[in-house]
Amino acid sequence: MTTEATLRATSASPTARQVWTRSRGVALALVLLLTGAALLALLRSEARHGALDPRSAEPSGSRALTELLADHGVSTRVVTTLAEARAATNRSTTLLVAAPDLLTARQQRNLHSSTADSGGRTVLVAPGTWSVETLAPGITADLATSRDSTLDPDCTLPAAQRAGRADTGGIRYTTTRPDAEECYPSNRLATLVRLPDPTGDGDTVVLGAPDILHNDRLDEQGNASLALQLLGSRPHLVWYLPSLSDPSAADQDETRSFFDLIPSGWLWGTLQLFVAAALAALWRARRLGPLVPERLPVAIRASETAEGRARLYRKANARDRAATVLRSATRTRLAPLVGVPVSQAHTPATLVPALSAHLHADGQSPHLLLFGPPPADDTGLIALADRLDALEREVRRP
Repeated sequence: MTTEATLRATSASPTARQVWTRSRGVALALVLLLTGAALLALLRSEARHGALDPRSAEPSGSRALTELLADHGVSTRVVTTLAEARAATNRSTTLLVAAPDLLTARQQRNLHSSTADSGGRTVLVAPGTWSVETLAPGITADLATSRDSTLDPDCTLPAAQRAGRADTGGIRYTTTRPDAEECYPSNRLATLVRLPDPTGDGDTVVLGAPDILHNDRLDEQGNASLALQLLGSRPHLVWYLPSLSDPSAADQDETRSFFDLIPSGWLWGTLQLFVAAALAALWRARRLGPLVPERLPVAIRASETAEGRARLYRKANARDRAATVLRSATRTRLAPLVGVPVSQAHTPATLVPALSAHLHADGQSPHLLLFGPPPADDTGLIALADRLDALEREVRRP
């Protein structure tokens, strides 16, 4: 009973109140971080809802444009699958692809095969390097985007000349087609390119930014004029909003990995962070010489150290290690008492005969006690400690 009371009184296990006091700062920081992330995701989702959707009246929607087209006799139909988009392509239709980069490689090839000889117009809104070379062969997207959003036409395309300045600044393009019309240049690279169909009356228009289609930008510059001319050249407009739930997105030869969806800038930035973290770890972990011992700020009693180590052994069920430590310490103390050098205290052939000369003939064999197997349970470990104490007292007895 005395031993249990002592253990409880000297227990180093923290209480629930102490755990809460130590961890409440970290818990509060995690709660604030999760709350901020949830609010940011909510705000971003609301801001992006209906982007380039002709049915949306939000600032990033395109309902105002479809109403202007309707006043000019152009009907608008929204499709969300590749099959609908391909079926709608014909000579009297303008097909607008709102997010070409969402299409898989197979979807891009199938869509291009339908629009190439349809005789209609295809308008690609801000296609990147992933899609523009397939949907508009002969055009390559530049990695650097335009710094200016409002640009001058600087080309002979009638629609651009009539519209004048417009908010087309975004992705910039280069082309190898001699018959291509390049407009609204930014640092000598076009942000609007028209590729005529060499075998018919159709064409493909690549638009570097979606700003001229948004509700809140339609009344600025010549955005409305340019948008109406690009999308109103045919009596029917098919507005294709690619969807990840499209069945054709799952039926593909090759799949895009998670890293394909991350912009290259983020990948390089993450790599730089890893390099910086590695250099910081190397800097903080460097050792310029041997360890320097320091005086402890407080004095720790030997009993507390022994009790702490005993608790660690008990928690890990390391009875073999505890028995080895007890026997080793006992051999080290007994060796000088029986005239054996400390360097040979752990050699049975030297220590056991010297001990036997100081013990009674009917006593326990010192070899089994000092060099025997580890105890099987805690009771055996306690009995071993008691017998080691008894052996040491008997040797020290005059």
